[in-house]
Amino acid sequence: MMHEYSMNILLHFLVFNLNIFCFVYDFGHIYKNEGHYFLAQTSRRTAEDSLNTEPSRQLVRITCDTTSPAVTMGLIISMPDRPKIDHTETDGCEQKLMNEDPMIVDHETEVSECGEAGLHSKYTDCTKNPGHAKFITLDTFTVNHLPAGYHDNILYDYINCIADLTVRVTTKMTSSSRPKFWPETTQPYPFNNSSTTNFRTGSGIVRSVNKYKDGLIQGGYLGASHSTKCWCIKCQRSDSPSNVWWEFNVYTATHVVFDEYEASHTSLRLFYDRDDSPVVIVDKISVVYVNIKHDKCMLKCVTCDINVGDKLIGMRETYLDAWKQVLGKYSVLRDTHKLTIIVSHPHGRSKKVSVGHWKDKIVLEEDGDIKFSYTTSTCPGSSGASVHCVGYSRWMWFELVHRGSLSSGLNCSGTGGVL
Repeated sequence: MMHEYSMNILLHFLVFNLNIFCFVYDFGHIYKNEGHYFLAQTSRRTAEDSLNTEPSRQLVRITCDTTSPAVTMGLIISMPDRPKIDHTETDGCEQKLMNEDPMIVDHETEVSECGEAGLHSKYTDCTKNPGHAKFITLDTFTVNHLPAGYHDNILYDYINCIADLTVRVTTKMTSSSRPKFWPETTQPYPFNNSSTTNFRTGSGIVRSVNKYKDGLIQGGYLGASHSTKCWCIKCQRSDSPSNVWWEFNVYTATHVVFDEYEASHTSLRLFYDRDDSPVVIVDKISVVYVNIKHDKCMLKCVTCDINVGDKLIGMRETYLDAWKQVLGKYSVLRDTHKLTIIVSHPHGRSKKVSVGHWKDKIVLEEDGDIKFSYTTSTCPGSSGASVHCVGYSRWMWFELVHRGSLSSGLNCSGTGGVL
C-alpha cells in the first residue's frame, strides 16, 4: 500500500493530468473513513441537508497502482491511517499535534442591534483595528500591496477572483441548539445562551455553481436537482416558477450559521465590492453540512436571476484557472514566505483585502487536519471568510475559514484538510 503522502501526490496527478479537476472540485470530495480514501460526489437532494452529517457518498472509483492510475466508477481505495507526527520539522515549519484546542478564540461575528443602519458606527468605532489601515479596498488594491517576491499579476488576479466570490452572510435568528461550549473545551460557544433576533454578519465564499434546466444540470455535467422548477422564495410563491435556475454552495463558519433553523433566517449579499455597490441579495438558503469542532459550514443557495447565475459561473471558472496557476507557481514557497490572504466583510461593510503571513500550522492528532494562526488582519464581520495560505492546495470540501482572534494578537482559522 502507498504511504499517504504518495496518495496525496497521486491525487494531484489525477486532478491535473487526467483532466478531472473540474469534476473533483465542483462535484467531488475526498473522504477518509476507517482507513479508506475515496472520492465522493455530493448529491443535490434535500434529504442530504441533514445536520452534523456528511453528504451521502456516491463513490467515484479511483483504481490506483504505481504504473497506471485511472478513473472509472465504483471502487474504494483502501489506505493506511495517517501516521502520527510529534513536534517534527517539515520544510522548516513546526507541526504540532493536539487533541484539544488550547487556544482561546474570540469569534468575529459582527452584531448590530440596529440592523444594517448600525454597521457604519461599528466600523468607525472599531477598537481592534482603528482606522482599518491594513484593510485594502478593492478599488485601491494593487500588486504593490503584496510582499517582495509576490509582485506578479498571476497572484494579483487570483486575489481579485477570491474577492469576486466573497459574500456577506447575515443571520437574524439564533438557534436554541447551539451548545454551551466548544467541543472538548470549557470555552463558551458564541451566542449559546441567546434567543435574540439581533442582526449578525459574517463572511463566506462561493464554491461550486451549477445551472439547471427542468431539473437537469447544464454544462456537460451529469446530475439532477431535487426539483424540476426553481425553488427560490420568489418562485415558491409564483404560479409559474422558472424552469431555469442556479444552485451554488457557500462556505462559512458554523458559529456564523449553526443549523437549518438559522439558515432559514439567513441571507447573502453578493458583489458588495464598495459602499455604493448595487444590493444583490440571495435569501433562499439551506444547510448541506456543518462541523462544530472544525467550525466549518456549507450552505446551499438558489437563484433564478440570470444575471446573478451567469455572473457567478463566469467568476467561478476564472477563479479555477487562477487557482491552478498560483498553486503551480507558489507551492514550493509556501513554507518560506507563508503568505496568507483573506477577503472579508469587516463590520458587515463592503469587502476588503488583508495581507499577512501565517505563524503556526497546527495538525490535529485525531484526523490529521490542519489549522493556521496568522497575522492577516481581521475584524468582527470577518468570521467565516475564506483563508488562503498561498501555495497550499485544497479540495472544495476541505475549506479553511476564519474562526476568530487570539489573545496573542494573532488570528486563526477553523480546521481543514489542506494538502
